[in-house]
Amino acid sequence: MTTKAYFSNRIYKKDLPTGFVESTQHTLRIFNQAKHFRVQEEIRELRGVKEKQETSLHQRVKRRYHLNDYYANSVVQAGKALLSSQQELTKMYLTIKEEQQKATKKKVKTTKSRLTTLRKIKASFVKGKPKFNKTSPEQQKGRYFVVEYKGKTDLYHNHYDFEHLYLDVQLERLEARLGRLMFKLDRIQKQKKTLTTKQKGICFGSKKLAKARTTLEHYENNPTSWQEDWSLARYGKMTISGRKDAKDGNFVFHYNPFNRTLIFKTIDETVVSWDNVTFPYGQENVDKAISTQLQLKDKKKFGQPIGWSLEDHGDYYIVKCLIDLEPTPFVNYAKTEGVIGVDLNVDHFAISTINGIGQLTDSFCMKFDLHGKTSGQVIKIIEAEVMGLIDYAAQHHKPIVIEKLNTTKAKVKTPYGNKKANRLKSQFAYKIMITAIKSRAEKMGVEVLEVNPAYTSQIGKMKYMRRLGISIHESASYVIARRAMGFKEKLPPVLHSFVPEKKQGLHHWAQWAAVSSSLSFVQVCTFYKIELSDQSRVNKWRSLFPQGALLDFEIIGLSRLESRKSNI
Repeated sequence: MTTKAYFSNRIYKKDLPTGFVESTQHTLRIFNQAKHFRVQEEIRELRGVKEKQETSLHQRVKRRYHLNDYYANSVVQAGKALLSSQQELTKMYLTIKEEQQKATKKKVKTTKSRLTTLRKIKASFVKGKPKFNKTSPEQQKGRYFVVEYKGKTDLYHNHYDFEHLYLDVQLERLEARLGRLMFKLDRIQKQKKTLTTKQKGICFGSKKLAKARTTLEHYENNPTSWQEDWSLARYGKMTISGRKDAKDGNFVFHYNPFNRTLIFKTIDETVVSWDNVTFPYGQENVDKAISTQLQLKDKKKFGQPIGWSLEDHGDYYIVKCLIDLEPTPFVNYAKTEGVIGVDLNVDHFAISTINGIGQLTDSFCMKFDLHGKTSGQVIKIIEAEVMGLIDYAAQHHKPIVIEKLNTTKAKVKTPYGNKKANRLKSQFAYKIMITAIKSRAEKMGVEVLEVNPAYTSQIGKMKYMRRLGISIHESASYVIARRAMGFKEKLPPVLHSFVPEKKQGLHHWAQWAAVSSSLSFVQVCTFYKIELSDQSRVNKWRSLFPQGALLDFEIIGLSRLESRKSNI
């Protein structure tokens, strides 16, 4: 059972009687004032500012604002939903702060380590006997001192230049950075404490609009405009919950599906009637739900609640009808003929289709460009691609499989990492993609399955990318599809000898983690040349790749791996 909200056409105030508009505006204001009171009362009680009263919030709201039971019940429910959403937001903020704290502590550790190395070098210069670590980028070559970076090498001709033009500058810079990091770490810890111990308040109308009063020139020059927008934001919406024992699902709103008339009783007992209220994108469902409710004899047992929401948009009103609908019939959920795996990426969808025994039958990418686009443009672009994806699934009569990701942590856990990678992460509109896919799939009768995303890209890169001649993202989508079918991607025999002894008996994901971590420095394109033959045991990492396939830095990295005893 899912709840759907269907929007009505615009109901312009100029076409309504003045009395109806005034009563509607009065109802919206009183309803929202009651909601604000209900929320603030509970916040004060949670903070300990006010003792918890014996009288229920429902009775207090009803008595204070002279509401009937139906309005009072909707006010209490709306306030409860708002506080519940704030609690979930607090949990999310705590998760984000924990990830930021971990990243900052890691950066503090590396900065201190770097400072220690440079201070030792500085001390050796003070003694007159320059000494360098073997792994540090600073080295002495002959009578010169060099600093090796990734793309360049700096050269200093004597002790004095190296000590005062490089060492002193670097030490001062790192000490300043460490101070800023410690300040940031302290601030994050205080923010975590505040989120944990203090009950957060709610700004009705949004903090953004409240600040805009003094920060935006438009509002500073025209205070009346800000007041109108502020009033709409605070008092412009009202939702009345439904009751299954009501004649047409609601005791306040009554909709006639035959003549398209909406009638509701305001707080001041005025009966408002609006003609020609239609729902362009769900009229059939609204008519069916209300007609079914009207015809039911035992409404308490079989009835369905129908909620209504009223929104003020300045010159006109919008009405929403909230209906509980059964899942779409004839959903294509069977996996006997295979599934379609989808790997979601920042600029494309990688798609792989498999048959009932896990064999790849088709693979391709649907590319799009979100760089520099507004949020509205991003939504439209993604929705257009999703329509093509779901149509493809409907034509092949197969369900879709996607990864169940949590991008909230991923977007904040590497603030000091690669700038380009961080930019791509921030542009990854995962939630928009998932929402669009599930919404369109439900409409077209296509089932959407979710699987654990663990090591799908690594498995695809090492096991299937060369074998099937597809990209890393397409191979990841292939692994996603196979995982939904129940196939296990165990490590090829040739790679077993490279798994550390302590991980030999663990789950195959742990073995993939060990191998992929060891080969993380190898470029993706190099895996098109990997040799996963049926050798029972391989003693050297370099034997996985043919001669000439590796670059110099990859050869050096593999040589270091071979020198580790854990890999022998």
